[in-house]
Amino acid sequence: MDGRCLPLLLLLAVFTVATSFDAHNGTTGAPGNASISLEGRPDATVWAPKMKLSMDDVYDILGAGCWRNFERQMANVTEERWCEWMVIRRPYNDLQKCLEKWAVDLKYGYPNTLAHNYITYSHRLYFLNCSLQNALQDPPDNVLLPLIITPICLIPFLVTLVVLKSKDGETKS
Repeated sequence: MDGRCLPLLLLLAVFTVATSFDAHNGTTGAPGNASISLEGRPDATVWAPKMKLSMDDVYDILGAGCWRNFERQMANVTEERWCEWMVIRRPYNDLQKCLEKWAVDLKYGYPNTLAHNYITYSHRLYFLNCSLQNALQDPPDNVLLPLIITPICLIPFLVTLVVLKSKDGETKS
């Protein structure tokens, strides 16, 4: 097990233990749509060990959640389609926005090293074999045609303008 998962597992264990002590109030589990009162709930800090997590640790835990969501979304994409931007755009943008959201919420700063590492790792894991050929394609004809015709039409106009200006300069001297 990776050492980076340990704080997340500890946090999950603390939450599980803290919420399991709600039953000591003499309440029973609520059926389907009934509500549970949180009054009289024991303070989680009484049951949880005192843990000091740095901002890096907190952002790392939240970033791991963003990464797991990205992996779940990419699991639905076949490997042959990993290089198609229209297919992977949503998972990729969700990862970036999730990392950015948590950084902003925590006032951690974005971009940051951890977010950069997640993005870089996604490129190494999923997009390493994508060639530049897939990324660079000709634009559609309705964009390409004006880009080609405009300079072709401007050249005769500019040549005519230069010739007319040069003739005016000769007659005045």
